[in-house]
Amino acid sequence: MKVLFIGDIVGRPGRRILKAHLAQLQRDHDIDLTIANVENSAGGYGILPSIGQEILECGVDVMTSGNHIWDKREALEYIGSEERLLRPANYPAGAPGLGARIVRDAGGQEVGVLNLQGRVFMPLIDCPFQVAARELSELRRRTPLVFVDFHAEATSEKIAFGWHLDGQVTAVIGTHTHVPTADARILPGGTAYISDAGMTGPVDSVIGMKVKTSLERFLSGRNVRFEVAKGPCKLCGVVVEADQGSGKAISIRRLEVED
Repeated sequence: MKVLFIGDIVGRPGRRILKAHLAQLQRDHDIDLTIANVENSAGGYGILPSIGQEILECGVDVMTSGNHIWDKREALEYIGSEERLLRPANYPAGAPGLGARIVRDAGGQEVGVLNLQGRVFMPLIDCPFQVAARELSELRRRTPLVFVDFHAEATSEKIAFGWHLDGQVTAVIGTHTHVPTADARILPGGTAYISDAGMTGPVDSVIGMKVKTSLERFLSGRNVRFEVAKGPCKLCGVVVEADQGSGKAISIRRLEVED
């Protein structure tokens, strides 16, 4: 089977390029299931119900997220009602929504999707390494195919997490930093890994935000609010091919599409 994972969708520009190219990408790469990180899809901060529906209608099967999932008040109710939207599983007990779920691809194959968040240079929440063990014990009872979105800042934590889950999951795909990394590989135990899948959004930007406002923040030291940039866009992600019987990855390939 083949799974397409789309890196962090940033604002209206990211949604636009997703809508323009997703269906063709799915056909070209014979995709069975599509996962996308959507935590920046509403103006660069969080998600709204209408935007979630727009992304699902484009052909995304599962939406993952990260620390910005709570930025819009409307998301608190939405994440509790939309099972196709995940938040990191290692938020403390009582947080709305789900951090993991089983979905079926177009052929009826069950696939586990797990969303976790790192703690280095990030909000201090429950340990992703320990929560992963708890969640995987449930997912792997039903399927050997498990894809993990690890939303984290530090590459060291991401790489350590990949090794930690090697042989236990099909893929560990890093998100959050919006810059695609060149370390896509299959680890010795059969887990596909990349530190960051990249961003789906404006190219002429600072990780999706206007260059002018980003520079102003760095130069002045003031908390200037970021704004989503405009102009040409790029869709970034990875395609992972996996063996359905063993759940082990066969290949992982970076994917970039420009306007």
